[in-house]
Amino acid sequence: MRHFRVLADPLAIVRLEPASPQPSWATGQFVSVTRTESELSIVCDQSAVPQSLVAERGWRGLQLEGTFDLDQTGIAAGFTGVLAAAEIAVFVLATHDTDYVLVRESRLPAAVTALRNAGYGIRDDPSAGNDSSPR
Repeated sequence: MRHFRVLADPLAIVRLEPASPQPSWATGQFVSVTRTESELSIVCDQSAVPQSLVAERGWRGLQLEGTFDLDQTGIAAGFTGVLAAAEIAVFVLATHDTDYVLVRESRLPAAVTALRNAGYGIRDDPSAGNDSSPR
């Protein structure tokens, strides 16, 4: 069984111009900085983002626990399909080792329920206590 861990702090998603320098405020327990030719995209602790910036605030992160081989297929498709069927919008990020999915904070309880009903375990679920398992 695969488990997700709910990240503790609310996150924000910020889009800056592609030539912008990487900002010093992009800090926290979870930070993702992606630069392309069309944008600089930052995901970080919501509290770190200056209020003067336009940002998508109020996101919560779920980390798929474990390390997965880069050649494995269908991992993200499995959990994004579950969330899509529950009509929950997602923002997906991947690292070398695992996947993360961000959902709006207001939709976190519904996301946890949908994932749990699909057989995923949820750790640090704020609505059900720590180390909750599928029902």
